[in-house]
Amino acid sequence: MKELNKTSAMVETLHELAMLADYSLMDTLSANPEATSDGVDYSPREVFSGHYVPVNPTPIQEPHYIAHSTTFFKELGLDDSLATSEDFIRMFSGDTSQLPEPLRRLGWATGYALSIYGSEYYEQCPFGTGNAYGDGRAISILEAVINGQRWEMQLKGGGRTPYCRGADGRAVLRSSIREFLAQEHMHALGVPTSRSLSLYTSKTETVRRPWFTNGSYSRDPEVMIEEAVAITTRVAPSFIRVGQLELFGRRARKNEHPKAMEELEKIVLHLIDREYSDVIDESLPIQEKVIFLAREFGSRLSSLVANWIRVGYCQGNFNSDNCAAGGFTLDYGPFGFIDMFDPRYQPWTGGGVHFSFLNQPQAAERNFHMFCMALKPLLKSNKDALDQLDKIREDFPQVMQEQMIKMWASKLGLKTFNASLFNELLTLMIETSVDYTIFFRELSTVPEDIFPLTKSFYGDSILNENIIKRWSEWLEKWKSLIHTTNPADINATSEESREKLSTKMKAINPKYTLREWFLVPAYQQATSGDYTLIKELQKIMTNPYTEQSKEIEEKYYRVKPSEFFKIAGISHVSCSS
Repeated sequence: MKELNKTSAMVETLHELAMLADYSLMDTLSANPEATSDGVDYSPREVFSGHYVPVNPTPIQEPHYIAHSTTFFKELGLDDSLATSEDFIRMFSGDTSQLPEPLRRLGWATGYALSIYGSEYYEQCPFGTGNAYGDGRAISILEAVINGQRWEMQLKGGGRTPYCRGADGRAVLRSSIREFLAQEHMHALGVPTSRSLSLYTSKTETVRRPWFTNGSYSRDPEVMIEEAVAITTRVAPSFIRVGQLELFGRRARKNEHPKAMEELEKIVLHLIDREYSDVIDESLPIQEKVIFLAREFGSRLSSLVANWIRVGYCQGNFNSDNCAAGGFTLDYGPFGFIDMFDPRYQPWTGGGVHFSFLNQPQAAERNFHMFCMALKPLLKSNKDALDQLDKIREDFPQVMQEQMIKMWASKLGLKTFNASLFNELLTLMIETSVDYTIFFRELSTVPEDIFPLTKSFYGDSILNENIIKRWSEWLEKWKSLIHTTNPADINATSEESREKLSTKMKAINPKYTLREWFLVPAYQQATSGDYTLIKELQKIMTNPYTEQSKEIEEKYYRVKPSEFFKIAGISHVSCSS
């Protein structure tokens, strides 16, 4: 892989962007030997070997610009005008037929295995072998080194691949808007995530998708609706998933083909090069690299999940194939931001309790277990290394717990976590029915009494004298701990230390989160060509900790309206979301 070069000048044309291309995955890993030479490889088939399948994206018809991430463009040094230029729109809406060199016209899709909560599955592959499960509608089209950082750019909804399992390879406008806004919102929240580059829709092309009838309480989609297609480009240092390592780990473990072990070793080294080169010495033997990799991934994964819970995010479908091996938020399918606090909150109707809000640490543990299992074949000749890997895997729950304790203490503004106070708080939050985001933001004002906290109460809890009394007692206990255990500069015993504590807590507890009932009108208006709400949400949700105008606060800083509870497509979504 070539040395990462700095880019200082603003990139204003596609030709200038092309000069930054560097296709490390295609140049260092193996293509599937049965792949076509022209990239026309769209029918479901078994992919027995190779790290990727070269495939052409399928352009959407009559692409139309909706939005781009001005924040991310600025970080990359891309001029905003690039997003609306004809050749940029053509490329990032799936037409790679006229790209200037050294850009390549072939994109690539990758296979991966599926594990659900630590159990291997093969049935989701149409052949029942696990050899045809992978990127069914995601096609990477560019790797580029920009300002010393390597980025991979992937079209979500870019058309069929051999992994499409008979589907059309498209993403609809509704889901594309959700993902485009969510990625940049999560970045602004300080949560590791893939990023959003651009969002284009088709003026004429539509597909049919299962969805809910208006105002329905159904848990399952009831009708097929016609929806406009769209392509959002998501960007990350790599898109290697835990499930991807699993696929090669399974093949090596079963010795499925002569190069199975070699392919596993190559993908692991590639992952280290792409995601962990800053912490793992390139000169180390591979077995030492594997141990460092497991330990570092465990640290990143536990920190990530603690951050999810900090900001009220639930992944919904946290299978190993939706778990980035780089330790960031990868897939925005049936995700959701919690409104009324419920430990069992689950936005996806097919997700089950095991992927619910406060069960995400346990789901992470299962994914980490599968990650370690995938690495084991590389260590089979070294018992000491295997023992070290097992110890790292066994220690993950403790690492996760430490991250959670640290996170809860920070949300509460405490120097030291207090289990008794925290458990009492959880009980009160459940019994009272409080809004998760609003409660912690109001607590961040370090209130004198519970009145500000009641802004977060749903229903008529504010009229319950017993609950009000218990909240007042809890608040006094909290303030007492602040006074007696926090350092003097943030113990809230003076106006200055109170303000300092409040500022610190507000930097941890966001004021605005991307609730589903904000997203619904945005994508509904977009179907008629009105993107006003998308732009508004983009501006607000990329500044989630900032106090904004009174008008914005009244509109977006409030509890969920009662009429939206249990409504399909608002309180819960299907996998097609």
